[in-house]
Amino acid sequence: MKLKNLRWWVITLIALATVINYIDRQSLSVLWPEIVKDLFPDESALERKQIYANISIIFVFSYAFGQAIFGKIFDWVGTRMGFVLAIGVWSIATALHAVAQGVVSLSIFRSILGVAEAGNWPGAAKSNAEWFPTKERALAQGIFNSGAAIGGIVSIPLIAYLTVFFSWKMIFIVVGLIGLLWLIPWVVLVKAPPKTHPWLTDEEREYILTGQKTSEADDVSDEDEYDPTTAQVLSHKQSWGVIIASAAIDPIWWLFVFWIPIYLNEVYGMDVKSIGLYGWVPYVGAMFGAWFGGLLAQNRMKAGWNVNKTRKLTISLGCLIMLPALLAMA
Repeated sequence: MKLKNLRWWVITLIALATVINYIDRQSLSVLWPEIVKDLFPDESALERKQIYANISIIFVFSYAFGQAIFGKIFDWVGTRMGFVLAIGVWSIATALHAVAQGVVSLSIFRSILGVAEAGNWPGAAKSNAEWFPTKERALAQGIFNSGAAIGGIVSIPLIAYLTVFFSWKMIFIVVGLIGLLWLIPWVVLVKAPPKTHPWLTDEEREYILTGQKTSEADDVSDEDEYDPTTAQVLSHKQSWGVIIASAAIDPIWWLFVFWIPIYLNEVYGMDVKSIGLYGWVPYVGAMFGAWFGGLLAQNRMKAGWNVNKTRKLTISLGCLIMLPALLAMA
């Protein structure tokens, strides 16, 4: 059996995994008004906020640690099994939130979730490099990055809707099961890399492999592949450019991820159902930004721009658009 445009099916599955990633991640913030009633009934509003902040910090540090180790894990086991490991663990960790009894157990489950969810991004980047020629990678990256925004759009109203039928504990179990179900099409569809995948047409295989600057159509031994150390990666100024850009943008993104539902609850007195009506709106802009950035980068690459110049344009343009919006909110 042969499937046309298999690479686009693969990146669509990864984008869906990213959506699930954000549904699992945001469940805590959306359900927090309900969780505190059961787990922290005697704490003041300030104490509850501090508990939430501490748990969020633990998640972020675990997430950073997970990104450091999952890059190597994906190199060792490949993208197929790497995603099975990452999504399998984070889905189970999400479901375990249902048995949390207090700060310690919540922190443990969030830390496991953070480590495992971090694997989505190096896995997506590696899959992009494996399955796409250089000229299509920016668009492919824009597609799976938009999964984060779509996840933000979908997760808040979805979780709010589920509260009509289920308790917060059952909701964690339900969203955990969604990730485990994702594994079925992934394992079936992604049987092997493009060089050896039995369902890939000869035309698409040739298109992918001949369009990759670091790959040849014939087999290349692992010993000949470029496998830089961390020190070598950090010795390049391009690496520091990406690090600095992420350091400038990520805190704002995490502010939205962690605190929008809490902000709407505390400042405007919204319950979970009302949060579901409004909390998703900022992610619409993020979704269109991801698509626009990918299309713009693809357009510039086709126009003859090099990767470095294209990257600088898209990152700088994103920052310029973001700055006046933040000032308007102040």
